[in-house]
Amino acid sequence: MIAVLKIIDAEKLKGYVFALFNKGFIEDEVEGDTSFFSPFYSVLFLFSTLVFALVISLITAQNKVGLEVSFSSFMITFGLVFSYLVIKSFIEIVFSSLFLIKKQLRFYIVSKVSYLYCISFFLLICFVVCQFGPLNVSALVYITLILFFVRFIFHGVNNKNLIFSELFYFILYLCAFEIAPLLTLFKLML
Repeated sequence: MIAVLKIIDAEKLKGYVFALFNKGFIEDEVEGDTSFFSPFYSVLFLFSTLVFALVISLITAQNKVGLEVSFSSFMITFGLVFSYLVIKSFIEIVFSSLFLIKKQLRFYIVSKVSYLYCISFFLLICFVVCQFGPLNVSALVYITLILFFVRFIFHGVNNKNLIFSELFYFILYLCAFEIAPLLTLFKLML
């Protein structure tokens, strides 16, 4: 999938790999037309979903006694992660359009998605090292948590004006669309 992404747009792929460290790239993405249904973004979304499903499958198989690692269990995990990300994105787009705040939230949503894609590249490297190198699954869990924490910090810093001007709504959004679905998905996985 990375090869396909590189063939489609190598410069944009490089930008997404280093999106956490390049705010200018995200600003360029906000100004440009970033249709989810373009080939590049569709493949990037599938790649990220696949990486997250691989990491979740590995972590749950290691931590849950009696869970057999199989293609069918991976496909269930992939389906859950894919459904979660699609439904969450759809709800965000619908609510931002419904409340007529699409322009105000454009940078916020694009930066959030860009950071998520960036983390998926780092998680792929960690997953490969965990499978074929000295890294164990508990270290992968800590690395994953650290990466998502770093994503949260960068996301908060780069969107501080929007967050602090609408703090109540941001906290409501954070609880309803970020924390609650993840906890529900986590409980379903265990």
